Amino acid sequence: MDSLGEASTSMAADETLDPPDWADVKALSHRIMDDAVGYLRDVRERPVWQEMPAEVRTFFTAPLPRTPSPLADVYGDVARNVMAYPMGNIHPRFWAWYMGSSNFAGALGDFLAAIQGSNLGGGNHAAGLMDSQVVDWCKEMVGFPASASGTLVSGGSMANIIGLTVARNIKAGVDVREHGVAAIPMPLRFYASDQVHSCHRKAMEALGLGNRALRRIPTDAGLRIDLAALRAAISEDRAAGFKPACVIGTAGTVNTGAIDDLHALAVLAAEEDLWFHVDGCIGALIAIAPGNASLVAGIEQAHSIALDPHKWLHAPFEAGCALVRDAVAHRGTFAVTPEYLESAPRGLASGQWLHDYGLQTSRGFRALKVWMALKEHGVEKFGRLIDQNIAQGRYLVGLIAAEPALELTAPVTINIVCFRHRGGGLSGERLKVLNTEIMLRLQEEGIAALSDTTVHGQHCLRVAITNHRTRREDLELLVAETLRIGAELAARMSPAGEQTCP
Repeated sequence: MDSLGEASTSMAADETLDPPDWADVKALSHRIMDDAVGYLRDVRERPVWQEMPAEVRTFFTAPLPRTPSPLADVYGDVARNVMAYPMGNIHPRFWAWYMGSSNFAGALGDFLAAIQGSNLGGGNHAAGLMDSQVVDWCKEMVGFPASASGTLVSGGSMANIIGLTVARNIKAGVDVREHGVAAIPMPLRFYASDQVHSCHRKAMEALGLGNRALRRIPTDAGLRIDLAALRAAISEDRAAGFKPACVIGTAGTVNTGAIDDLHALAVLAAEEDLWFHVDGCIGALIAIAPGNASLVAGIEQAHSIALDPHKWLHAPFEAGCALVRDAVAHRGTFAVTPEYLESAPRGLASGQWLHDYGLQTSRGFRALKVWMALKEHGVEKFGRLIDQNIAQGRYLVGLIAAEPALELTAPVTINIVCFRHRGGGLSGERLKVLNTEIMLRLQEEGIAALSDTTVHGQHCLRVAITNHRTRREDLELLVAETLRIGAELAARMSPAGEQTCP
């Protein structure tokens, strides 16, 4: 054999990540699908959350795998160590943070998107058209014009950054993209209520403006931005040499669900020549709820809106959306077109380049999971589910009001309820200790997942009902268990200030 033949036979066969036996993979896939259906079907029977035992934590310290393992064994590891210990947000009694609870069609959409494997940076292909279609649907849901622009992003934090970046560039008075923020002739000021989400501070920092560029305005008794205080702040800043640039209206604060007067903010923004951005990650989609849409009246007048399909559209994580009324301003804020990403009159590169509307060049196929769920259920059902959650919040308010041992600690606008156990006369730090321990016991016993917060200097428990699986009996169980645990803890805390919990 000549040397060329010897070299050929010594070369290893070309490798691939495709399975050697598709029949085996098909059988395993059917098993995984059966398990997945059972996982959602029986979610109510499992604890909301449970602590991982030491052996599970140790599993995640294993070194980098260097040799193959059978796929069935890999799935077994996932089933035992990952699926059994979730965050819990798909459970009907998860109310800790403001999250959606996923849905089966959306999960199928994520799977199919991964199978197709398209990059949504741009190009002429079906996934790109679906991405644009879902953005169009989001515009329609909140009353934005068809001529507006938008982009799907990872979630609310990024959606807010997109809108606020456009606001900065439009109001800067200089070409920020070319010359940078140091060239802005007058320091910019952004305004929001003192209940604004922390992602806006991150946005100010990322935009090079700094935390002090975001002026927090006091709130009224309903925890909405105080319009008189806002006008005074704008006037004061102008007199001090700042340039008021943007007002951020909140359609549903994280702490209590308060909704700013969006119509009044739109009027004020027009009078003061400000960009009007709405952080609607919690409540923008109330616009599709027949019984409560009036709560967000005025949102359609915004210059930009951030919303989260992974909240009240229950898309599997992650899916956010930024909408911008001025499509030219939106694209002008982000578009960069090197020759290797130029459009072509025909072929694959003839489609729209979606990366021109945000920070990511590589973009996942987020649209499919949203599209499939909306097609399966219709937008009207999602609107009814929003109304249902808000009604459940009011039902919980009634349950709390009927119990002398419990008290509401903040006004309830939509579906976020803040309350606390009175602790049999405890006060101050001891009352906080008791309520914190109630929250932890509810979590650790797998009963319910709540969070805690502070409103007007008062520590409290917080229930955010954004789950399409929640029933009224779940809320009744929450109140009963809160009373049980609270009574046990209060009885063990000495009146002199010593306490024995946990």
